[in-house]
Amino acid sequence: MSEHKNDSFHNMNIRKKMMIVAGIALLIIFVVSYVFGLYFFGFAGVFKLLGVHYQSIWSLAVFVFAFCILGVIVEVITKVIFKLAVRNITAKIRVYSIRLSIEFTSNLLVLYTVDELIKTITLSMKTEIILALSLAILEIVFDDDK
Repeated sequence: MSEHKNDSFHNMNIRKKMMIVAGIALLIIFVVSYVFGLYFFGFAGVFKLLGVHYQSIWSLAVFVFAFCILGVIVEVITKVIFKLAVRNITAKIRVYSIRLSIEFTSNLLVLYTVDELIKTITLSMKTEIILALSLAILEIVFDDDK
């Protein structure tokens, strides 16, 4: 019978603990960088298609970073609003239309706020509406909820 070896984190030496913590930290950095890169190149492509000009690549990076940070904060609030708004609604079309309107409004709010804060990029209202609607549709399509 093989002997069961207890390799809990508490019983490891300091070198193994540091390697595990460093590995997890690198994994988290990789995931966050990947998501930021997707948003960065996505915004760069959409801005090119819509004719939005920005002063430098750093201004675009600051815009995307601010959008992500503010978007996470607003997303938490809108998730609560959405869950409360549709808890007694059974019609799927109505739930999707409510979700689309909430997502669109929150994306438009975040885009408008970041546009006002970052002076090196100026978006027209038409561009903000197109981006907000596109992001809302993409969020609904790629969401895990059934």
